Amino acid sequence: MKKTFLAVTLAASLGLAACGNAGKEVVVTSSVGDLTQDDFYKEMKSLAGEQLLQQIMVEKILNDKYKVTNEEIDKELASVKESAGEQFETLLSQNGLSEEGLKENIRINLLSQKALEEMEVADEDIQKYYDQASQELHARHILVADEETAKEAIKRINDGEDFADVAKELSSDGSAEKGGDLGWFTVGMMVKEFNDAAYALELNTLSEPVQSQFGYHVIEVTEKRPVEDYGTLEEKKDEIREQLLAQFSMDDVITKLLKEAKVEVKDADLKGAFDKYSVK
Repeated sequence: MKKTFLAVTLAASLGLAACGNAGKEVVVTSSVGDLTQDDFYKEMKSLAGEQLLQQIMVEKILNDKYKVTNEEIDKELASVKESAGEQFETLLSQNGLSEEGLKENIRINLLSQKALEEMEVADEDIQKYYDQASQELHARHILVADEETAKEAIKRINDGEDFADVAKELSSDGSAEKGGDLGWFTVGMMVKEFNDAAYALELNTLSEPVQSQFGYHVIEVTEKRPVEDYGTLEEKKDEIREQLLAQFSMDDVITKLLKEAKVEVKDADLKGAFDKYSVK
């Protein structure tokens, strides 16, 4: 899990504190007028409000929950310097950082790593993974650009048209010429959204439109079979746990931390700041 500052998941700290009771106190005076805390806060919100709020709150929670020593920071800094060699100063310049800024960046990265290492896998998630990974599926799909077209494909098939014919006409990927046939696959071979939808289907039934990074899929699973010599749940449990732990991202960590901290946004203009983490 060790990363250099070039792969930091969280943005480097800007060194900004929360604005507190923003009001009429003057932040800047000038011949063209004063800038008050209210003015500054409104402008800050319009420029980077949600992103900055995310950063400040996540760093606040990380700082409260975890600790990083100067020795840990210095060790990581030495590693970065050794890797960069004579290009160290150039590297700082290219990333708009001073050495102190880099150290703060490293500190946040180390806090993030500690949080990531604390993530746990639930037994039900291990069971779900085992149930999927111990089975192979033979499926076909239709891939289109939008949900409306996916629903049109489903209606046509339900009205009696052949799946393969509709796939050849509408599908946008290489399987179209084979009537959407994807052959046999198991866990890890398809994107997560497709994988979970396919494994949840009964044989020879159509999925609802499934959105992935590639578009919208209409999926039909035509056959299932056990994976040969896959092993029992007890035999595979530790291996599966490690695989699932490796899949956690910083978004997963942040979602967990925000939920535990009971974060609630009071400013109506910033209500959407944590929507991606299912926090309102």
